[in-house]
Amino acid sequence: MYASFFGLQHEPFSIAPDPRFLYMSERHREALAHLMYGIRGNGGFVLLTGEIGAGKTTVCRAFLDQVPADCEVAYIFNPKLTVHELLKAVCDEFGIEAPAAGTPGVTVQDHVEPLNRHLLATHAAGRKSILIIDEAQNLEPEVLEQLRLLTNLETAERKLLQIILIGQPELRDMVARPDLEQLAQRIVARCHLGALSATETAQYVLHRMRVAGLGAASPFTARQLMQIHKLTGGVPRRINLLCDRALLGAYSRGQAQVDATVVRSAANEVFDARSARRARRSDERREVGRQLLWGGGIASIAVLVGFLASAWHAGELGGSGRAESERSAPNGIDAGRNDAATSAGAAAMAPAGAEAADAKSLGAVEPLVGWSDESVALRRLVRLWGPDLGAGEGCDTARRAGIVCYRAQASLSLARQLDRPALIRLPAENGSFTLAMLLGLDEQQALLQVPDGRLRVPLTRLASQWRGDYLTLWRAPDGYLSSGAGLPSAPLQAWLDTSLQRLPGIAEIASGNSPDARVQARLQAFQVTQGLQPDGKVGPITLMRLNQATGVAEPRLEHAAVAGAN
Repeated sequence: MYASFFGLQHEPFSIAPDPRFLYMSERHREALAHLMYGIRGNGGFVLLTGEIGAGKTTVCRAFLDQVPADCEVAYIFNPKLTVHELLKAVCDEFGIEAPAAGTPGVTVQDHVEPLNRHLLATHAAGRKSILIIDEAQNLEPEVLEQLRLLTNLETAERKLLQIILIGQPELRDMVARPDLEQLAQRIVARCHLGALSATETAQYVLHRMRVAGLGAASPFTARQLMQIHKLTGGVPRRINLLCDRALLGAYSRGQAQVDATVVRSAANEVFDARSARRARRSDERREVGRQLLWGGGIASIAVLVGFLASAWHAGELGGSGRAESERSAPNGIDAGRNDAATSAGAAAMAPAGAEAADAKSLGAVEPLVGWSDESVALRRLVRLWGPDLGAGEGCDTARRAGIVCYRAQASLSLARQLDRPALIRLPAENGSFTLAMLLGLDEQQALLQVPDGRLRVPLTRLASQWRGDYLTLWRAPDGYLSSGAGLPSAPLQAWLDTSLQRLPGIAEIASGNSPDARVQARLQAFQVTQGLQPDGKVGPITLMRLNQATGVAEPRLEHAAVAGAN
């Protein structure tokens, strides 16, 4: 109804699960990584819990999209079943013929035996069997106990069935009961989905607006995004309901922007007063807790391991990220040439923090004046990686020193994940754009470098204005720039092997007899721990994260310095 009024192609806040609008916050990525880690194990339970509307189904759908081809999945979404009914449902999902539940004389063993035969055959074929049970808080204790007994189905090497339980917070209390202690001991991974932070809420709203076709300024200002966060408590489903009604309200009034009155009116329509107050109090308690931590000198910085996993996002996030001035091979390995990497990046980090105390705060409406010429801004960025690099021709000069430019459509969460200075493009007056250098992030503010000095900008404002244009640099390992034809070069393969063996928990992974197979298995395991798609491809984001994990000297974003500048 209101989509065309705001220049949208679709309504952005439908509560129907549409994969085009998939947004993965840090918590969602962490939950997905836990699920992916769980299925690499040797059986047992994986537990995923979260409040109603927190995004458990979102994570589950993303997980199902990434399940390896050698896995066979059974999915139960209505677990209000008896033991016999559940076992019959599991058999049906795996395509196993078994007697109907309630048939006279049928026992539990009549379902378990054909299931066991099927699991053994699946294992013999080199495949894994996974059982996912959604809304698992509705399971009766005797049904949970029967599920535990299913994990006893095993060979001499491993369990035959991996079970993933997804449910509301009371599921955690259920498995903590004394009579279910044996089940609790078999949980190999646990994750609880909390609400989105204020910054994530802003990113979530603007992400959905952009996917819906937004090409101009957002109708939600930074102030209203904060108001939406407080009213919804950061719960995605509540955010959808409120934003949908707020856009409808603004449309009915003929307003191009959503103001505070419209948001309050929308909240009164879609939420009862008690739940709205409860959400506000919950948010206020979290905010007070954060302030106390900061006041006590404890830097409680939430590292958003971020990437948006929708199909249009950058690089290995499933989108159109590209390495500037490089030719890309089909598997994401940039072709080119690699000289010896320098250590200038480490030396370049020191001046960045030294000036943080001199940073100025940008007003709520004060325009940001950055660089209008990208080549000038890029030379300033390159200079952080080595004083002798900044006078050259940007990416071409950097590449000759083994430093690669990476340009992508990104987000604040991705910027946090990559943790390195970058150029971002922001709107300026008269419909033009300006470039600023992102130097630091904390929970509340970003530290930007512009020609006149340093500025502190609230993250809510930055999230509401930044359209995702992002350019950064990273130090390529030996052999990366000479790789091509879809395969890593021998030097790059050797570097991967050495680097992955340095990581606890990764070096112990062995798969296959060949060194290449072991490197591939370890690389995929590393990608899982980082919340990346475990495709085994040697692309820029995987290598940037591996650089970070192994301590390769590169400039990093400032964190505590941003807060300390206040």
